[in-house]
Amino acid sequence: MVFPRPIRAVVFDMDGLLIDSEALVREGGIRAARRMGKDLPISVTARMIGLPLAECIDMLTRHFGPGFDMVQYLTLERTEVLALFKEGVALKAGVVELLDHLDQLGLPRAVATSSSRDAVEAHLGGHKILSRFDAVIAREDVRRHKPNPDPFLAAAAALNVEAEHCLALEDSHNGVRAAHAAGMMTIMVPDLLDPTEEMAEKTIHIAESLHEVQRLLEARPLP
Repeated sequence: MVFPRPIRAVVFDMDGLLIDSEALVREGGIRAARRMGKDLPISVTARMIGLPLAECIDMLTRHFGPGFDMVQYLTLERTEVLALFKEGVALKAGVVELLDHLDQLGLPRAVATSSSRDAVEAHLGGHKILSRFDAVIAREDVRRHKPNPDPFLAAAAALNVEAEHCLALEDSHNGVRAAHAAGMMTIMVPDLLDPTEEMAEKTIHIAESLHEVQRLLEARPLP
């Protein structure tokens, strides 16, 4: 493939792209609901991927109905997710190699995530790759979250690079929508969600892994 514009920076999502956390969060939520005698279908959890907590709570409230004890659920969910995280949250395949290649290219990079800054520091810091990013835009840093473009626009501004010359890497539908709305060249690397026709329209490519993203960057003509 040919990139439509020169790439001057790369913006990464975190959950499901850099770290293998989405399946653990989904399982934690399902376990918490089960402990309360409720069912949380995968179809509901899929719609929450890439959304900030407040919007996930709204979706859960609609699903579980009036009278549901959301405070208890969130407490149980956090306990379940933290227990799963304690067993280890792996880096996704190809992360380190792609960062090494970006070092060789001299391309700045940022993280734009709906997770909290504490979560970013815990996960990326725990894997000792946090310092390899020039900027982090976390949940607290923007007023509007994905699928709005604000996280990606903030990342581009932090890197001092025009959004149209940023390559965005995302695994979720809402993340792709946000990056596309920001005007970035977007590659989807699917995790729990399969690509759809909409995703094909909003991306320049759908890659099977970060290793493939690296190969695409290696094959691009030098500026």
